[in-house]
Amino acid sequence: MSADKILIHFNQIFNPYDLGHPLSGSDMNDAQIIEDGYIAIKDGKILALGSGEPDDKLKDEHTEIIDYSGKIALPGFIDCHTHLIYGGSREHEFAQKLNGVSYLEILEQGGGILSTVRSTREADFDNLYNKSKRLLDYMVRYGVTTVEAKSGYGLDWETEKRQLEVCKKLNEDHTIDLVSTFMAAHAVPPEYKGKSGEFIDMIINDMLPKVKEENLAEFCDIFCEKNVFTAEESEKLLSAAKDLGFKLRIHADEIESIGGVDVAAKLKTTSAEHLMMITDEGIKKMAESQVIGDLLPATTFSLMQDTYAPARKMIEAGVPITLSTDCNPGSCPTINIQFVAQLGCYQMRLTPIEVFNAITINAAYAVDRADQIGNFDVEKQADITIMDCPNVDYSIYFFATNLVSDVYKNGQHVVVDGQIQA
Repeated sequence: MSADKILIHFNQIFNPYDLGHPLSGSDMNDAQIIEDGYIAIKDGKILALGSGEPDDKLKDEHTEIIDYSGKIALPGFIDCHTHLIYGGSREHEFAQKLNGVSYLEILEQGGGILSTVRSTREADFDNLYNKSKRLLDYMVRYGVTTVEAKSGYGLDWETEKRQLEVCKKLNEDHTIDLVSTFMAAHAVPPEYKGKSGEFIDMIINDMLPKVKEENLAEFCDIFCEKNVFTAEESEKLLSAAKDLGFKLRIHADEIESIGGVDVAAKLKTTSAEHLMMITDEGIKKMAESQVIGDLLPATTFSLMQDTYAPARKMIEAGVPITLSTDCNPGSCPTINIQFVAQLGCYQMRLTPIEVFNAITINAAYAVDRADQIGNFDVEKQADITIMDCPNVDYSIYFFATNLVSDVYKNGQHVVVDGQIQA
């Protein structure tokens, strides 16, 4: 069968192994590295992968041949934890952070998430759409081809629905594929202050059925944290969501360990996210239940803390991990997945192979798309990130610079020499 196009002479192709489950333990530090590699594409999917000159059977007079000498190829990066769709911004809180005011203190003063809630409630569909599209445009230039996007800045039905509808429309319109997560339980809204249990009941009885009926989200998430939602409230909401057919994730052990990981293990959520304060017992429970640990090192960096999630300990214990940006207007205003990967090495002491496995094949499992994306197995989508550097290690070593030159999505050349193609 002849390819539509063949990308040739890559210095290296990084191809994670898909073992039928997320990678953990020593498997995290293993991948196929092809020297002088080529990737053949047919109908938007991977047709063949190899080294040296492609077999003549892969080519005919219509096959486009593109030379990528001096560059490397990786599966399109997957950002599996973002709060992409929001109104306003929160640079006005930056001085407070610099003066040592904590994240929870800012929230208790009506800032933080609640500040963004006010701005998002005031923003119309077009405002949210255009703002989020700009962020996605940045992301694809950094090599991201799939994004998980949460609601959670409405905390009322009208605004939560608007966020989810923006996500749905962007998924239809944008090069990047979006995976939608419903997260009305992101904070307790002012109108329910002191009544978090009543708010959870309202979400369960009113919002969740509507989200399911209108097919607005695939996952459900909750912020299990001190002074936000308890472990008991989190279990109640996620159990109800599971009964309705939602897949589950949970914000857990970010600032204090209050039982979120126990909920994740008990309900076998797809992922537990943040985990900076996870305990050894929590790590053991996650390993036993094979819940993916979605780690967000840029959040620790942004909050000017030094408590990074114990990624090395988690890997050695058998917990599969991913790395994500946590793109949001307050605790982590970035879209740079490459910087996140670099923090994974520089601050978490992961290897380059481990961080790239985390943001490709393991992230594909975290968004339940591993049958379609995450590596270069034949018949998977031809989502390809190309970096202008000689090898995988260099892409981490040469930090804080966008090294992505080209991106293919479903076999289409969507970023060329750093520029998005119309």
